Amino acid sequence: MTEPLISVRHLTRDFEITRGLSHKKIGTIRAVNDVSFSIQRGEILGMVGESGCGKTTAGRCVLRAIEPTAGEVWIRLVETEEAQNLLQFTPRQLQTVRKDMRLIFQDPYSSLNPRMTIKDILSEVLVTNGLTRSKSDTYYQVATILEKVGLSEDHMSLYPHAFSGGQRQRIAIARALISKPKFIVADEPVSALDVSIQAQILNLLLQLKSEMNLTFLFIAHNLAVIGHACDRIAVMYLGEIVEMADAAAVINSPCHPYSEALISAVPEPDPRIRKKRIPLRGEIGDFLNLPSGCVFHPRCPYVLDICRTQKPELHNINIKEDKEHWVACHFAGSLNLAGIGQ
Repeated sequence: MTEPLISVRHLTRDFEITRGLSHKKIGTIRAVNDVSFSIQRGEILGMVGESGCGKTTAGRCVLRAIEPTAGEVWIRLVETEEAQNLLQFTPRQLQTVRKDMRLIFQDPYSSLNPRMTIKDILSEVLVTNGLTRSKSDTYYQVATILEKVGLSEDHMSLYPHAFSGGQRQRIAIARALISKPKFIVADEPVSALDVSIQAQILNLLLQLKSEMNLTFLFIAHNLAVIGHACDRIAVMYLGEIVEMADAAAVINSPCHPYSEALISAVPEPDPRIRKKRIPLRGEIGDFLNLPSGCVFHPRCPYVLDICRTQKPELHNINIKEDKEHWVACHFAGSLNLAGIGQ
């Protein structure tokens, strides 16, 4: 196996909670807790979990859109060069690699400046990163990327309000890709769209990934979307990765009870099939008051005493088969958990 494009090690992000005009510190939220993963060149890693589990914070920390509290993010933009720790870059060094690492935002309505035309929005990326030689070159690059995402140069003079949600997301994708990046963090790029448009945007991303040899960290809370688009899946809960493996392995043979519950929530398109739903007790845990032992144990239907007192380590349960299936559960592999369609 070649060296990964991105290697994240022990990533942690804390947020201080303050009160009053004096901003007195009253607590700390650990939104991302000791998260490690790697992404091979040309791969799509899906990160899935309930809203508020820390997946968006983790994705933005990888890009240093949010500064991590601790950890390392090693990136190898050129295969022949050594990997570099992105968290040790100075602001000037970071600016030189911004064009190679881009972010697609979740909301296509608020992520585009309503006072700028589409040409201005896209050309801003080129000018800021020094990727254009002249006005005619800028025009050509903007028109080319719009065509790639299914729009035309006739749209360049229009403002964002003239477009539908799906078209706005195409523009957001064009903005991310116009600098010809190597790594994309897609932060729930289809969750704000109609179901009929979601499939179009997903297929567009997969097509562009193949054409431009892109590498993705794809963040979503819908396992059906993740399963369709991604090569591997990392399941997050309360800021921690609780399961990570090939997409087919996670969806068909989950080894963590939280993964099983997420899979059971995927809608079944055939109305004649009565699917067993696994309801979870209560809401997602409180970051200010994390449970002892396994973070999932207050909602787990298979909880035992050891789960309440001992924290399970994320370990590979497929060492003998020379495959990677990482699970943070004391009973990983021994529980009979249901996958998709079961």
